Amino acid sequence: MKTELTAASLAKYFDQTLLKPYVSDADFKAFCEESARYHFKMIAINSAPVAKCKAYLKDSDVLVGAAIGFPLGQTTIADKVFETKQAIADGADEIDYVHNIVELKSGNLAYVEREMREIVEVCRAAGKTSKVIFENCYLTDDEKKILCEIALKVKPDFIKTSTGFGTPAPGVAVGATVADVKLMKAMVGGEIKDIAVINGNYAIQNGLSLDDALAMIEAGAERIGTSAGVPIVEEFKTRFEKG
Repeated sequence: MKTELTAASLAKYFDQTLLKPYVSDADFKAFCEESARYHFKMIAINSAPVAKCKAYLKDSDVLVGAAIGFPLGQTTIADKVFETKQAIADGADEIDYVHNIVELKSGNLAYVEREMREIVEVCRAAGKTSKVIFENCYLTDDEKKILCEIALKVKPDFIKTSTGFGTPAPGVAVGATVADVKLMKAMVGGEIKDIAVINGNYAIQNGLSLDDALAMIEAGAERIGTSAGVPIVEEFKTRFEKG
């Protein structure tokens, strides 16, 4: 474990997520209030509720992130660019977009690069953080490396292991693995930051929590996307900060 970690500094690793399709305004308000109490780095939400969540968090230090083309990535470049611009206009501080997996699988790397470049350029022009979501549960290691190579050319701020919503084959992790974080970190080095995504429901149901988060950080993850930020931070407090 990184010896300098505290519960407060651990909380700053988290992109705390609420991406379910059936939440209410009351749920968003409670989620934002809880995220503000824990001082998470960012909340990750779909693009439609960005404005309301920005208002809920106006007196906090928590950033608002919008998920673009989420979770499948199967919208056009023009659609993703429009959604990105609208999310930024609504107050998004960070943009997390899902790349087009079909085009990658089809070998259309020019398309993948153009999509990444257009979205990153919109973010850069607006002074916003850009993140590319890979969805590693569907990708071979060679495909992950190809995306890393494209990212090294385009220079998004972060690359991200997954949406947490993938439906992989049996035995394949839904979200991040330490091996994926290490592979991606080895490819991009210090030029691009890395985010590990731990599926919150899976984490809670399978006892994956603090130890997994710490392992991802040790492997090189600079952010962790999960809906399980609260129990992970509370577990840290119990294990390391309560006498």
